[in-house]
Amino acid sequence: MSYLLLKHLHITCVVLSGLGFALRGWWMLRESPMLHQRLARIAPHVIDSTLLGSAITMAVMSAQYPFYQPWLTAKFFGLLAYILLGMMALKRGKTKAIRARFFILALLSYAYIVSVALTRNPLIVL
Repeated sequence: MSYLLLKHLHITCVVLSGLGFALRGWWMLRESPMLHQRLARIAPHVIDSTLLGSAITMAVMSAQYPFYQPWLTAKFFGLLAYILLGMMALKRGKTKAIRARFFILALLSYAYIVSVALTRNPLIVL
């Protein structure tokens, strides 16, 4: 697979993952039964696995790795924060208010990851 095709797959998965998370967060806030539908539980795992696989493959193909490239290190830690915050938002938060706060923080983490990817700068640019 060419690097350019892989990059487009990665970007598509980034968009789908972010939109899917935002939709599931909206459903969580609205207490929609859609959040518990089979597709809403399975699709994120497929998309995120493809996203992670494409990221690892691109890193290997380009010889750019976290802990070697500061911007990739920032994305790595941003991803960890996004995963943890997202889990608290969608599953583990005890009240809706707590889940809503974690949802906002997870969205901010997602925005940070995207900004680092676009600028290759780990600093928050205002």
